[in-house]
Amino acid sequence: MSTLPQLNLYFSKVLQNGKSRNSSFKKYRRFNWWLIAAALIPTVGVGLFNIIIDPYDVFDTPNFLGVNHSKPDKDNTDRLFKALDIIRIKPITIFIGSSRTKQGLDPTHPALASHQPAYNLALNGPNTYEIRRYLEHAIANQPNLKEVIFGVDFFMFNSSLKNQPSFSENRLEKRHLTIEDVITSTFSWDAYSKSVEAIKASLKEPNKNDDYGKNGFMPNRNLENGENEWRFKSGITLYFSLHSDYQFSNQYLSDFKKIVELCQKHGITLKVFISPSHAIDLEAIRATGRWEVFEQWQREIVKITPVLDFSGYNSITTEPISNYMKNYVDNSHYSQAIGNLVLNRILNYQQETVPQDFGIFLTPDNIESHIERLRNDREVWAKNNPNKLKFVEELKREYDRKRTLEQKK
Repeated sequence: MSTLPQLNLYFSKVLQNGKSRNSSFKKYRRFNWWLIAAALIPTVGVGLFNIIIDPYDVFDTPNFLGVNHSKPDKDNTDRLFKALDIIRIKPITIFIGSSRTKQGLDPTHPALASHQPAYNLALNGPNTYEIRRYLEHAIANQPNLKEVIFGVDFFMFNSSLKNQPSFSENRLEKRHLTIEDVITSTFSWDAYSKSVEAIKASLKEPNKNDDYGKNGFMPNRNLENGENEWRFKSGITLYFSLHSDYQFSNQYLSDFKKIVELCQKHGITLKVFISPSHAIDLEAIRATGRWEVFEQWQREIVKITPVLDFSGYNSITTEPISNYMKNYVDNSHYSQAIGNLVLNRILNYQQETVPQDFGIFLTPDNIESHIERLRNDREVWAKNNPNKLKFVEELKREYDRKRTLEQKK
């Protein structure tokens, strides 16, 4: 009989312990939910903040004056936002090429009034493979693409110019924003910091209605800030750092040819031109010992397709270098006014406004005479501008000196 009370006592303790454990479990579960909420709420908040500010213009969020209308980092994310713009806009006319084209050619040019929507799909520092992939992306999203204007540059064919870190195969030939880009643009610390910068920039000029880059056209805004000479020096030094060991790439030439073939296959009108960088930019090529390679590059591209050459030593590209210039912001990038002349020539619009020596039509039939004329023009320019030659030579010596010191470390 004595065992019955003991059993009752035992089961009573078991029940009490069960209730105690159940209570502890509920407390732990409540704590876990609070912990999850504490982690999620800031994350979701940051995500919503970045979507509203939209510093890269990828979510098509409305711009509000004084809040998010100015986006200073947008220019550096062109491979992202331009891929999405193609999906949304589906242009029938596009410009492709480098930042020279990106900053110089306006899709709203009057000659393109009947070729809209037009979009500037040019990118910062691309090789021809990247350009080809973005053209394929445009065709995938707009099968009725009608016209492509391609600003081609010598540096695009350098074998050491690899795809830029911001280039992503995964976002191309898609019809939506990829998960990877959603996460990067929404929840990353970088996106948050760029959102903060966008707000600060918008507060500085709260009444400035800014649609910068809405059609892909992003002209340099520093043309009149009085620092052109410094930018010329920096630009030439940058060229030396990227292309001193220039090696012509047959693979990139093949990609150029594929661009031409893509346009032919899809019935797209293609117009190719050599960008009008400043004449001193050619001296930088000469200083690296690649002048003969440059001449051969011209021969190779005209074998594939006719080209309008706006480079060289003409009345536009030989503008005297000063802190305030009409045609150039640096050695590489021309102004919108010059871009308009380029389009006038290409599109046969108001030809009387274009200097006769600006935009020479090149084919295999006249390439050798053109190269010979380029050599002669260079000799005349060099004779009349010894200070410019000295300027480039001094920059090259300084670059070589620093490079030698770095190699010894």
